Amino acid sequence: MIARLTAAAALAAALALPAAAQTAPAQGARPSLVVFITVDQLRPDYFARYQHQLTGGLARLARNGAFYRNGMQDHAITETAPGHASTLSGRFPASTGIVANVYGVGDTTARLLTGTMMGASPFRFRGTTLIDWMRAANPASRALSISRKDRGAILPLGRAKQSVFWYDYQGGFTTSRYYADTLPAWVRRFNARRIPHGMAGREWNLLLPAGEYPEPDTVLAESRTPIARGAHEPAFPHRIPTDPDSAARYFTEFPFMDQLTADAAITGLREMRLGRGDHPDLLAVSFSTTDAVGHRYGPDSREIHDQVLRLDRTLGAFIDSVYAQVDSSRVVFALTADHGVASLPEVAHPGASRGWHVSLDTLVVAMRNELGAGVDPAAFLTDDGILFLRPELLPRGVNADSLARAFAARVRRVPGVHRVDRMADLWALGPEALERDSIGRRWVHMIPRDQPIPVVVTLDPGRDWGTGLYAVHGTPHAYDVHVPVIFYGPAFRPGRHDEPVRVVDMAPTLAAILGIRPLEALDGRVVASALR
Repeated sequence: MIARLTAAAALAAALALPAAAQTAPAQGARPSLVVFITVDQLRPDYFARYQHQLTGGLARLARNGAFYRNGMQDHAITETAPGHASTLSGRFPASTGIVANVYGVGDTTARLLTGTMMGASPFRFRGTTLIDWMRAANPASRALSISRKDRGAILPLGRAKQSVFWYDYQGGFTTSRYYADTLPAWVRRFNARRIPHGMAGREWNLLLPAGEYPEPDTVLAESRTPIARGAHEPAFPHRIPTDPDSAARYFTEFPFMDQLTADAAITGLREMRLGRGDHPDLLAVSFSTTDAVGHRYGPDSREIHDQVLRLDRTLGAFIDSVYAQVDSSRVVFALTADHGVASLPEVAHPGASRGWHVSLDTLVVAMRNELGAGVDPAAFLTDDGILFLRPELLPRGVNADSLARAFAARVRRVPGVHRVDRMADLWALGPEALERDSIGRRWVHMIPRDQPIPVVVTLDPGRDWGTGLYAVHGTPHAYDVHVPVIFYGPAFRPGRHDEPVRVVDMAPTLAAILGIRPLEALDGRVVASALR
């Protein structure tokens, strides 16, 4: 099972690398480059579902690495920001402070260098991450983190002021003034190629012959909102808008965005000369298109099938490109996801979709009105199933604990609500009780004790807080928390494992093979079975 180690086992021969890249490591050599890949919304069952069609990077990592099929993001609000914050910190959201997307990286004081999106920074993030531990051991260590999403690029590195870039929806990559006042020359040159603009009007067609896809192509529940001003497109082909500026804006909805992300990461790897010194460097890449496609079309669609196949090929070329620049014997890879996703209710439960989408808005407004006119909405509000209660903003004479209990009692009567918990009750549970209660455990891992969150709500499996326009995630149920966990490279023993591991176990495992110490207590543990 999972055990705490003080050091990794000795490095051994490279694992099933391409023939041109097979190089035996020097005895006792440490990796000079850690490549951490997060695939937004990648479910582990995709590997088995499409296994006979995977021939690229996903296939190489899963078949030749230490592949944990029962990995999990063991917290309750399974969204992009909390998931990415846990990847390289080794800690749950209760420790990192990142409890939801809306409380993630948005920061009006950290303006972007390009684009019109809200500013972003890690100012809410608490504690340290792998790059901080690396730099404490050797200040020469550097990191590059890149993603389509700001939170996907920022949070894996925590508060570290390294090279962090994300897509600006105008065709290029940007950063915020938290990190720099100007973009480096290599990013400006990459952006000047205007690759998304040049793909205006291009069609997304199937990678393989249509007969290789068992899923129906026309499912009316998919893609309920049009891309740009296009028509409803539940079937292939899907076309990028013909206007170049619109193409750049909506490029994120197409598999080609992952290729752009990979190309930018490889360009940065080369220009920054990462992994070529006598110290370890870090390359973190988050691929976001699986999330975009999964939301729009659902995890049972022909579109997600084709997206995963295309991601597989993109990652294959990406791994080869990394090895072309850095000695394969000194590179290690890790791959996971920030969360899973639920099936579209209309697909999972045909004819029974009404009522699958739950809202507490009416109840909250009614209770707020009962408190009297002029009550600050921030005094009593809900989001993602958590009640925020600010006693200092409540009217005089209102008892916050009584109000929280009244809220919990009313919510329990709402159709679709699975359970309602007081955080004080969950925090009082012992380790054995939490081990048996996976939902309660995930809420304990989720909520910082200093936050004004007295009550949390869990919906029935398959139900969501959404509008019904997209497939969604964000619950503590298995379909949202289960993710793949893979380690690959000379330091790791190939094999498939069914033992449960958590994403928070990945950072301490990587620290072990680097021979460095975390700078604080972690929630994760070294995955001993992965090590040679």
